[in-house]
Parts: sequence; structure tokens; C-alpha cells
Amino acid sequence: MIENLKTEISEFRDQLMTHPIYGNINSIYNLKQFMQSHVYAVWDFMSLVKKLQLDLTTTSLPWQPPKNNSAARLINEIVWGEETDLDKYGNSVSHFEMYLNAMKQIDADTRDIEKFLSQLREENNIFDIIDQARLPAHVADFLNFTFRIIEEGKTHKIAAVFTFGREDLIPDMFISMIKKMNRKNECNFDQIIYYFERHIEVDGDSHGPMALDMIKNLCGSDPLKWEEAISASKTALQMRINLWDGINLQITQKENVFT
Repeated sequence: MIENLKTEISEFRDQLMTHPIYGNINSIYNLKQFMQSHVYAVWDFMSLVKKLQLDLTTTSLPWQPPKNNSAARLINEIVWGEETDLDKYGNSVSHFEMYLNAMKQIDADTRDIEKFLSQLREENNIFDIIDQARLPAHVADFLNFTFRIIEEGKTHKIAAVFTFGREDLIPDMFISMIKKMNRKNECNFDQIIYYFERHIEVDGDSHGPMALDMIKNLCGSDPLKWEEAISASKTALQMRINLWDGINLQITQKENVFT
């Protein structure tokens, strides 16, 4: 069944891997614009991760053994890597913090995302916070979809969205382009290069296969769960395409203003 799922979503993945946005991020300015929107997708990914941890492991007291030991082990290993990885300097940080530090290194504007995070400490309703932040529609829609899936509470659907909206959708040519910009400019891009290379390495070598096993474990032999996992995966990928479309439009419109 997992192979059928992969086949069903292949068209969406192909669209993402060949999206024109990668070719248009060809300057420091455009990279900053990309990161200032993409950072929200890096952030909300961790809520999917933590929701899976809440669902699949024991997080209440007194402790009891998890109902599904295999799935619990998988998500704990993924959380360990995503929430407390090592940056290029050997410091323990989440992948989100790694990304935020990379933004700061190239002087991308982090004020909006930091204000957004500050609001989380004061408000309880994530949908109200998204609305109040006055984010671009493609960013707000992406976030709203993530938290609607979380709110729905179907673990197999959350696992599918988590697995197929990942950073392994970033093609190698994009990283090569950033490396080329890094060589041509005085600005140092080593942290963002490390972030993408590290994320792809971890996803491909361990987290990706673990996540596929988790979906197989959660859906089992239930055809309805597999159908829902496929539908959720398609929607997650379409939301990523919409996000890329929106960011790409922002970049190309601003380029035209300056030319």
C-alpha cells in the first residue's frame, strides 16, 4: 500500500521538484525573500512532529507503556533529531532555530516570525494568531491547513502530512545555486547551506524511512486509513505547491519593480 501511496502523489512531488522558484532564487535579495516566508513552514513542521509524539508515546503521569511500541520508538527518534540536532558548530538546536540563525547570518528579516512566536505566548488560539499576523495568503493558508489537520486528530493523516511535506522536496540544484551565490558574494551562506544539506541527509538516511514505516504501522490493513492518508498527502503537497507559487510571485514581482 505504501508504494501505491507514493505513486498517487508522484505528480505532485514532480511539480515541486521542478518548480520555477528554485531558478528564481538567484540573488541574496531573493534568497532573503524566500526564507522570510519559508520559515513559517519550517516552524509549523515541529507542531506536526510534537502532535505525533503526543499521540504515539506516553506524555502523561503516571507513565504507562505506549500502545504501539514500534511507532513510539520511530517518533521519539525523529523528535530527537528534529528538536535537538547539532548545528555546524556542534551546538544542540532545533532545525527551526538552525534556520532562524541562518536567516540572521545573511541579514534576512526575522522580525515578523519572532513577533509571531511572541504572540504564541500570549494567545491560545492558533487560528486567531495566524489571522492577526496578517501573513501573505499563501503562508496563512499553509499554516491553517497544518493546524486543521492537527485539530482533526487522525494520527495516520498527521503522519502522512508530516512525511510528504518535508524538506527532501528541496532539489540538489537549489543547494548548488546557493553555494554558487556564496562563492560570488562577501555574505557568508554556510549556515543555510548546512541546514538544507543536514535536513536532506537526515530525511534520506533515517527520518524518511522511519516515517514511511510509521505510516505503514498506523494504517495497517485498513483501506479507509490508506485512502485518507493518500488524500491528506496530496493536499499537503498541493499546499506546498501553493506556498511555492506565492513566494515565487512575490520574488518575480519585486524583481520587475527594480528592473
